[in-house]
Amino acid sequence: MIDPMRNVDTIDLKLLIALQKDASLSQRDLAERVGLSQNACWRRLNRLQQMGILCGTRALVDLSALGLDLTVFVMLSTRQHSRDWVDRFARHVEALPEVIDFHRIGGEWDYMLKVVTQGMAGYDRFYQRLIDGFEFDKVTGLFSMERILEGRPPVLNRLL
Repeated sequence: MIDPMRNVDTIDLKLLIALQKDASLSQRDLAERVGLSQNACWRRLNRLQQMGILCGTRALVDLSALGLDLTVFVMLSTRQHSRDWVDRFARHVEALPEVIDFHRIGGEWDYMLKVVTQGMAGYDRFYQRLIDGFEFDKVTGLFSMERILEGRPPVLNRLL
């Protein structure tokens, strides 16, 4: 299952799995968990970064503790599909800090955004900025009532 063209082996995957569980591990602790010396661990992490597989580390933040208590999945449909329009729209969406995920999708809808904001008034302000200067056939917001599972890292175990 491991792609030999990417030169990723079982130990690399174990490193990535350990980092997904806790990226704050010291290099020594990480090396111990996967059975490497600290130097060998450092070399592998460096190689994974150079290959573009390990793309950085982030902290998990409880957004609702900061007042960002509304999550909305915004679905958009448009008749505009030229490369110029898509590029312009992508730049517009990237400039909206409330958007934490942005996907072009297949099916009935063309785009899906995951938006986190402060309540309905915050969403309304966001919505007005989102549609400013763009025409859509349909726009709808699906409001999350409860976060059951969020920010789960992709399962790399099945690649082992």
